Amino acid sequence: MNRLQQASVWLRRIGHCQGFGIQSPSDYRFVRYVVNEHWPYYAYAELGKDDDWLRQKLGRLYFRLANFLQPALISDMLGYQDYLKAGCHKATIQTQYSNNANLTLAPGDTNASELQPDNDNGCQVLVIQDIWNHPTIWKKILADSRATITYDLYYCGIAFFNPERNKQHYIVNF
Repeated sequence: MNRLQQASVWLRRIGHCQGFGIQSPSDYRFVRYVVNEHWPYYAYAELGKDDDWLRQKLGRLYFRLANFLQPALISDMLGYQDYLKAGCHKATIQTQYSNNANLTLAPGDTNASELQPDNDNGCQVLVIQDIWNHPTIWKKILADSRATITYDLYYCGIAFFNPERNKQHYIVNF
């Protein structure tokens, strides 16, 4: 994606900056302090020195997400283990899908029927990358009644499977 496309995406989503319009305090806090956090974290200097801008941007998001969630088990099918391990040192990271993982990172061309989280595990988080290239997968996740809180960041989608929450979808300018 070139800079002109990046600017176009940012301008189309300008009304969704910094959590604007989000009424839930916990969802607003997640958008402000995890998704759109701009302060440097302790591991930023060591991570992604040779990555392109999009991989570094997404890697830092996944780092903050792992730091926020502190999951015990992470399924990483995207290759961001260095960012995830820096965000949560105690996490066990697998490179294959596991339905009992607390955090799952999957490519956009994954079969949505394979991504069935185990609801007995409590709140789980699923991240689908490249949802702009694979909108049908993301639409299936949105239609799933178990996906209660979803965030469309254009470059990726984040879905929380929390049975205690009401269904809500947010578009965020990331």
